[in-house]
Amino acid sequence: MQEPEPPVIEPFVFTFSWRRFLVHCTIMGICIALGLMTWYFGKAPSIRFYETKSEQQLTAAISPDIEMVLAINSSVAIKEGQPLQAELFAGSVYFDIKKDATEKLEVKVDNAIIKDFGTRFSIEKNKSGNHHIAVADGYIKIYVASGVYRINAHEQADFDDVKISKHRLVTQHSIAPWRVQPQ
Repeated sequence: MQEPEPPVIEPFVFTFSWRRFLVHCTIMGICIALGLMTWYFGKAPSIRFYETKSEQQLTAAISPDIEMVLAINSSVAIKEGQPLQAELFAGSVYFDIKKDATEKLEVKVDNAIIKDFGTRFSIEKNKSGNHHIAVADGYIKIYVASGVYRINAHEQADFDDVKISKHRLVTQHSIAPWRVQPQ
């Protein structure tokens, strides 16, 4: 029987190829582009939750120009963005927005959207689905299924996802009567 011969090891000789180089550059470029897109689109929105129990109300500045007072047994979420977005989950909230505020505020209550225009207003969410809004200064617009409604200063209205009702005048101290007035 014949013994096998040992293999001959030759040194590796690299031959440059433009085609191979361009394929590798294309793959690297796609990976970098996907990484940048993931970084850009994958930013989680900044959401702050505020909730009160049965002890006392909560006052918070949600931006330099917007102050919020949350009533007892209430909860709201604030999402950073332009405009600032709030969603009322339960209870009552009072917003005080400076007249020349740089930031705008949108409040969502169920499927209704409320947009402010340099104002002070309060919103009360009821479990029955019929909610209440009262405006102290300026005006707001309510976007519901039946259209857009404007509520001016010293007016209040009841609303749901479809329509507003009981649009009427109101006195100043009837707007968020649960709120502790500043001294």
